[in-house]
Parts: sequence; structure tokens; C-alpha cells
Amino acid sequence: MSNKFNEYKGLNLPKLGEEVLDFWKKENIFEKSISIREGATPFVFFEGPPSANGLPGIHHVMARAIKDIFCRYKTQKGFKVDRKAGWDTHGLPIELGVEKELGITKEDIGKKISVEEYNAACRKAVMRYTDVWNKVTESYGYWVDMDDPYITYEPKYMESVWWLLKQIYNKDLLYKGYTIQPYSPKAGTGLSSHELNQPGTYQDVTDTTVVAQFKAKTETLPEALKSFGDVYFLAWTTTPWTLPSNTALTVGPKIDYVVVKTFNQYTFEPINVVLAKSLVEKQFSGKYVAAESKADLENYSEEDKKIPYFVLSEYKGKDLVGIRYEQLLPYAQPYDTPENAFRVISGDFVTTEDGTGIVHTAPTFGADDAKVAKEATPEVPPMLVKDENGNLVPLVDLQGRFRPEMAELAGKYVKNEYYKDGEAPEKSVDVEIAIKLKIENKAFKVEKYVHSYPNCWRTDKPILYYPLDSWFIQVTSFRDRMHELNETINWKPKATGEGRFGNWLANANDWNLSRSRYWGIPLPIWRTEDGKEEICIGSVEELKAEMERAVKAGFMEKDIFESFEVGNLSDKNYASVDLHKNIVDEIVLVSESGKPMKREADLIDVWFDSGSMPYAQWHYPFENKEKVENTWRKADFIAEGVDQTRGWFYTLHAIATMIFDDVAYKNVVSNGLVLDKNGQKMSKRLGNAADPFDVLNTYGPDATRWYM
Repeated sequence: MSNKFNEYKGLNLPKLGEEVLDFWKKENIFEKSISIREGATPFVFFEGPPSANGLPGIHHVMARAIKDIFCRYKTQKGFKVDRKAGWDTHGLPIELGVEKELGITKEDIGKKISVEEYNAACRKAVMRYTDVWNKVTESYGYWVDMDDPYITYEPKYMESVWWLLKQIYNKDLLYKGYTIQPYSPKAGTGLSSHELNQPGTYQDVTDTTVVAQFKAKTETLPEALKSFGDVYFLAWTTTPWTLPSNTALTVGPKIDYVVVKTFNQYTFEPINVVLAKSLVEKQFSGKYVAAESKADLENYSEEDKKIPYFVLSEYKGKDLVGIRYEQLLPYAQPYDTPENAFRVISGDFVTTEDGTGIVHTAPTFGADDAKVAKEATPEVPPMLVKDENGNLVPLVDLQGRFRPEMAELAGKYVKNEYYKDGEAPEKSVDVEIAIKLKIENKAFKVEKYVHSYPNCWRTDKPILYYPLDSWFIQVTSFRDRMHELNETINWKPKATGEGRFGNWLANANDWNLSRSRYWGIPLPIWRTEDGKEEICIGSVEELKAEMERAVKAGFMEKDIFESFEVGNLSDKNYASVDLHKNIVDEIVLVSESGKPMKREADLIDVWFDSGSMPYAQWHYPFENKEKVENTWRKADFIAEGVDQTRGWFYTLHAIATMIFDDVAYKNVVSNGLVLDKNGQKMSKRLGNAADPFDVLNTYGPDATRWYM
């Protein structure tokens, strides 16, 4: 009697896995599982696009095992489950990798290497590891169509993204604003709030902190304060490098403040300091001791182990508003209205939870600072100076270095992490500033402080809050609707959808769409130099029509896409156009009044690329319009790691809400992160990640999938 099953003398899971995979491949089982269900009810699945310029990790195996389970189950239940793979081909992961290979920085682009050459290098590098990805995908038994993936750098995909942006623009949800935004000096671009909230971006760091003494101008003090002699306002900061950019001190109008007579612990000079009443005990800890009377201070000597202090009087914050003080570190003056700087203003955000109850206010480096300074009457100017091109700029440049105005600190990075390995000085600029303030009787207290600080999600280097001219999507105008729609989505685990994701939506900020980079989808907005006229382009056809007008107006010699045939949707026709920055920046359009319009220089956030995939993967609305609108714009199921609540899950949901007032997915499984034995997230960067191929060769695909 013949036996149709193989017999094994021992359990060899890797070999068994290979035999099953060979059978599937030989018999085209995946393809047949779809083709034999032609005409059946579709079960729509979206595959989130990984970046193919990096190698797959073990966490990809876990996420893909979860996806595969549900898609196979639905296939067995009789549904037609198409599974289209995708590649995320733009943005920081690719650019930073290319710059490292070429031995350049962002500042070298356009100087040592042209934008065209740089983008060509990115295009070449971006699909480098597709063979490795294909192998790990196949080896672990994950069924997905890798032969016909969507690729975000292809012209059809990019055109669909432009169309989506035009719809958002037409709804008045796209605007330009000059605001304080998270900025990564090492990546050379601004970041969105959802990028800043990726897992692991906030890390505990130990920084040098300063409680600075700002000397009040006696003639501006209220009469009751003038009798005390020199008066100093105490303000605490965890970022001493921002002190040269201070232009105001902010107090809480209803907070109780006191004047305290004491001595400076570094210079031993007598001082009268102002701080919140409830924080006196905290600030006067350590070397300080409360005196029973003012007379006790008269016998103090710097040889004494303890420094006495005595509370002289008490005031409300509103009584201090308007007092002026001497500039703490006078390296530069604000270019605009310097006479309105260096004064005490009022702000409702001031608390007495920490510090001194008086907020050091540097409008160039803090969103709250900028807001309260702008709301003051008269408005407090930010510390902006004119550069060599006549532009108003902060005292820190886009690389994170102090400008020439900073004298002995000029050219130094404000964070030691920005230096190349081995080049960071022993003393950071924070330490140098603290020492200077100590010597000049301008530091009340200097100490180390452990706190949480955000890092760039791609460079793992500290971000700065920096003034940027950026384009935003006005998320605040539809976030309530996003929150409502989220309640109709079936989240597993439920707590992730209601808590982590739901809370994020309820408090979502406007989306900083701009990226000051080179390899990505360009923002399709052309503007006149004065910014009064602009146009948002939503298709190649529209761009060609506008180029024709520009040629007639004499702004262009010819239509640079003249070989493109409007209405011809073939891949060959679309291969004749390239919508990347080095191409479209050559296009000058004409405004309604006859003025030249140049493209806004920014690219868009790469997360918008991936969030557009329900539509752009089908070249919607130029092709497959009915297919997308009736079926494929909304997934029955998606699954990714919990980190995507601040990434792909969010951008899918935001775009679907804006364009269709609907959800992008009905069911979502959000898996946890893969941790090492110490509870840290596995990461190739940290060197603690398990190699998926080593695991496969040791345990085989079945055991690995079950374990994950």
C-alpha cells in the first residue's frame, strides 16, 4: 500500500518548511488561491510599505505573520483576498543612507553634488535590498504579490498624491505659516508632531540646567520694590544655549511671588531675588537656610557653610508685569523693535510645578514662548538678526551651530550630539554658558538634571524647536471628525484604538507637511514672489496646460513634458515624465496677473506618501475610479506595529477623513514591539536585534511564526 505522505526519522522544521515552500512555488498555490475565487466577495487588505534601502528585521516577521493568518483565514472562508505589496521609496531613511555612502552632508547638495545627481543616487539605492526582502517574505511563508508592487517614486503614484493634495488645498485645509516647529539639524528638516511621537523618540537625558539671575532696571520697578536695592528675577532653563536669545520673562498673573534677600552661592554677593512663593523652599535647598530675621544676614561670611535667606515682601504676578531688566547675555539685539524686548510679561501657561514660577522666554526656540510674546502689548520681538543675505535668522543656524554674533561661542554646536564621533568638546556650550554666568554673578544655581527630551526618529539625535516657514494641513479643523470616525473602527487591542490612538486624535495638532529635503514628492504649489498669487497643481495634464500658458508668456522656452500624451495611461507614456524636485523646480508658471510663479521649495512629509496608498496604488482617480470608490478605498483589515499609531495608521485615517469623510480601514490589529532580554526594543542601530535569517535557519518558519 503506497503512502502519499513523506516519512521523517526526526523533526527538522527548517527542512520541512523548505519542502512546503517548494511545493507552493511549484504549484503556484498563492496565485491559485486568488484566481479560483474570481468573482467572489473581496476582502480588502492594505500592505504597509517598508523601505527597501534597509534590511528586514525580526519585527517584520511578527507583523507579517499576523497579516498572513487573517488573509489566509478569509481566503479559506471563500473571499477573494488580493494582497499587493508596496515600497516606501522616499524620505529620510534613503537620503541619510545615501549621504553616508557619498561622504556628504545636506549642505553639500547643490555644491559638491547636483540635486539631479543626488536624486539619481537615491533612486539607485532605494531598491537595493528588494531581493533580500523578497527572500525573507517567501521564506517565512507570507503570501503577498511582490511581482506587481506599488512604488511611491513612480510617476503615476506621485500624480495621485498631487491630486489628493489639490483636493485638500481646494478645501482650504492647506496653509503656509511661520511657526516654531520640531527641527532635526542632523537630518536638515522639520518634523511633524506624529514623527516626534514615534516610540523611543523621547529619551531620558542628563543636561546642565541654570537658574539665571536677570537684573531688573531699578527705574522701572514699582515703588515698593525700589527700596531693596538691586533686584534679580530668577528663571530656570534646561536649555542654557537658548539664554542668549531671551527677550522676555513670563509670570503668572495670579501667582504669588516674593522678594528674597540672600547671597549668591558662587560670588557671595548680596542679592534680592524674585521667584514664586511656593518654590522658595525648593530653590533655597542645599546650601541655603532660612533666617529668622533680616538682621541675621548681616553676620554672614563666605566661609560659612550655610547661606541665610529671608523673605522681604510678597506680590501678585500682575504687579510685576512691565518691569524691564538688563539683557542677560548681550551678544546681539533683536533686529525689529529691540526697545520692546527684555521686560516682564504675563502668561497663563506659567505654573509653579517646577523651576521658579518665572519662565525664561525665547520666542525663536519655543512655541509657547512665541505665542505669549506675540500676544503681549506691545509685542515682544524674537531674537532675530540679519544674515549676510539680508534674511532675519535666529542665533543658531540650521546645522545647530551658533552664528558669528555669538563671539567666543560662534561655530559651536548647541548640542554635543551634533558633532562627529570623537570631535565633541569636553565642555558643551551649556556648560560654557553656565560658567560664564557664574563668574558674572548671573547664575543663582547650576546643576545636572535628568529629563525626557525628544530625538529625531531617524538620526537618533536631539531635535531643536526652531522657527520655520512651513506648509501645514489644518488638522485642528477636522480632528473631532477623525475622533468620531475612529470610534467606528474595530481595534485589537481595543485600548490602543481608544487610548493611544483616540487620545492622539483628540489632541492632534496641525500637520507640518513641509520637508526641506531633495528626494521625495514635491509640494505641487507654485507662487509669485510676493506670495499673493498661487496655484496648486493636481495632475500632469494640468501642469502641461499651465506650462503652455507660461511658454506663451515667455517664462519658459518649452513644455518640458512635451512628449507626454494626455489621455494615454500606459506605463510607457508615464515613463516620459519625472515629478521629482530636480525636474519640476525648472518649471516657471504664470499667474493670473501675468507674474512668474516658482514652485515652493519644500517636499512633502513621506508619511503622506504612505498614507495615500489606498488611492495612489491604483493611480486613482485617473484610473480604477469605480474600483477604488466602490471597494478599494477602505480596507477590511490592516495590521502593523503599535508605533504606527503615530505613523501609517494616523496618516491613512487623516487623508481618508479629509477626502472621503470616512475611515480608511474597518479592522486593525496593532501588535507590540519586539524586545530583547533587557526589555529594550530590538533595533539594528542598537545591535540587539535577532537576524530573521538566522532564526529561520535554526527554527524554521512555522516555529518562528507561532512563537512571534
